[in-house]
Amino acid sequence: MGRSFEVRKASMAKTAGQKTKVYSKYSKEIYVVAKNGSPDPEANLQLRSLIEKAKKDQVPSHVIDKAIDKAKGGAGEDYETARYEGFGPGNCMVIVDCLTDNNKRTFTDVRQCFVKTDSKIGSPGVVSHMFDHQSIFAFAGDDEDAVLEILMMADVDVTDVEVEDGMTTVFAPNTEFFKVKTALTEAMPEIKFEMEEITFVPQTYTKVEGDDVAQFEKFMAMLEDCDDVQNVYHNAEL
Repeated sequence: MGRSFEVRKASMAKTAGQKTKVYSKYSKEIYVVAKNGSPDPEANLQLRSLIEKAKKDQVPSHVIDKAIDKAKGGAGEDYETARYEGFGPGNCMVIVDCLTDNNKRTFTDVRQCFVKTDSKIGSPGVVSHMFDHQSIFAFAGDDEDAVLEILMMADVDVTDVEVEDGMTTVFAPNTEFFKVKTALTEAMPEIKFEMEEITFVPQTYTKVEGDDVAQFEKFMAMLEDCDDVQNVYHNAEL
């Protein structure tokens, strides 16, 4: 199986869970993006992309609208990003991204997830250098050369294009997300993305076996239960 399969699998390992938790995470992120930029999706590309992603994950419109209205009002919580890194069960590498209004509380909650699963939380940068911060787009198709030509004509910096099992996956630096999306949608108006996101792609994978599998699943479940955790990235291969 190719690298694009591994990326899709790793991406799906980001926090999901119960619908209410998914709604809460999107609501918080939409609020922050709308408040820090423009609450108008037409003027805020990041917000527009986030709303499209939320709708794909079946987040109701009223949840999205409420978060935007809250940002328009100017009141509410002041969230900031927090990132924690370390080694999970089986010595896999883990990155935990959070949005928090209380750093002390969030650090304590995330640290407990590491401690209670015999994992080790580390200092900033301890594992992130082993991941590539990438924009990834996956869609049906098998004409690699045509996709490359579209992106090159649009002067997009592309890391790689892979075709596997009738799916094309485009990898690009995280800063090129909107350029890639614009180039592809303008050249192929009927395109439907199976994946369109900025994520951390592991450079290598770590096999997690035996008793460590149960510990890893417990670790992920505990992180999922943390209200401030938005996304979890790892290089575990179960």
